[in-house]
Amino acid sequence: MSAPTYTCPMSRKQVVDAYFLEHRAKLLDLAAFLDRLERADPQGESAEDFRVAALRKAVAILDDGKPDRARRVLESFSDPSTAPIPKAPMKGALGAYDGGAR
Repeated sequence: MSAPTYTCPMSRKQVVDAYFLEHRAKLLDLAAFLDRLERADPQGESAEDFRVAALRKAVAILDDGKPDRARRVLESFSDPSTAPIPKAPMKGALGAYDGGAR
């Protein structure tokens, strides 16, 4: 059995020292967003917004212990279809795939 190949030029401690605080802040920001969402008046909305559902799915990927998290998270937000559409339904992006509902 061959030894694993490490492609990052830094040690794990160096990675943590360099990036931990930045990512701690991002995680706190996400927690604040979810708290704010929970406190918001649903105003008769029965289903969870597809973007929030996609965010929750992506968060689960972060801690599943499998490799290629960044790719898998990006793909979880992306439209999986390959066929072109005749016309874009709107300008701009929504940030998550809504199952083709738009």
